[in-house]
Amino acid sequence: MTTIERLTVTMPKEMATTLKSAVEMGEYASTSEVVREALRDWSFKRQLMLDQLTVLKQDIDKGLADVAAGRTREFDAQRITERGRKLLAARST
Repeated sequence: MTTIERLTVTMPKEMATTLKSAVEMGEYASTSEVVREALRDWSFKRQLMLDQLTVLKQDIDKGLADVAAGRTREFDAQRITERGRKLLAARST
């Protein structure tokens, strides 16, 4: 069984008006329901961001390991530009 904890939330008047309006229009049964949905959305987005951050850190660690192991090559802007143009041309056909 879920334990319920009561919290007091302070928000700008405009947000409170919007929240109450959603309840009055019948979109939600209560202001608590609006807040719970908002927190579920926030929690989902937060977890997604944390997952993406984990992947980014893994990519950075892999790159640093490559540098430490000497698996690098000189930066060649012209080679990169030419490769990009070839890829773009291939997509256009």
